[in-house]
Amino acid sequence: MKDFIMTDKGIHAKSWAIFVIWLFQVSAIIGISLGFQDWFITKTPFNLLLTGVLLFLYYPIESIRKAIPVMVIYAVSILVEWVGVHFGFLFGTYAYGNNLGLKIDGVPLLIGVTWATLILCTAAIADRFVKPILLKIVIGALLMVSIDFFMETSAPPFDFWIWAEGVAPIRNYVAWFGVSLILHAFFHQQKMKGDFTFSCHIYAAQLLFFIYFYGFHRI
Repeated sequence: MKDFIMTDKGIHAKSWAIFVIWLFQVSAIIGISLGFQDWFITKTPFNLLLTGVLLFLYYPIESIRKAIPVMVIYAVSILVEWVGVHFGFLFGTYAYGNNLGLKIDGVPLLIGVTWATLILCTAAIADRFVKPILLKIVIGALLMVSIDFFMETSAPPFDFWIWAEGVAPIRNYVAWFGVSLILHAFFHQQKMKGDFTFSCHIYAAQLLFFIYFYGFHRI
């Protein structure tokens, strides 16, 4: 019941947060389509950080007990990406570009925010639709791979990351699924609960963005 008990002021603020999420994604779709790709794509770090902050507020992550697992997910994803970039045996051989913000030893710090945001959102979505923990974990991981599939087409043109093979290899999706399984299992082991509605809006807005440009870049 706690998730549904919210003051009018809280509901109003949350509605504005959802509006901002969609505003940024739809504006970027329109702006990039009209030829302003450089301007919009260079604002990606701000968009990722803002989305992460809003998720933190409205998921909600209101205690140290909930914040620690999120920090663990962030740290693990950064470590996994570091291993992937430097050794190439997880996802394949790839390198990050310049539009995901500050990098430490080749890994953008905000890629951990992206991982954490998507894990929390997909976990909340899966948590709503199925009861067995194993199914929650698998569905959450499948949702992660689904968005990555569309993401990969736009990553090189947007200078997010590039693949030595030119396209993402099959093992990238296998590794995404495997890492996502582990992180979702950890999420549920911590017995975390998130905001289903807010998570759906973040996931849907990002999925729409990448599905649109999946078709755009394949024309």
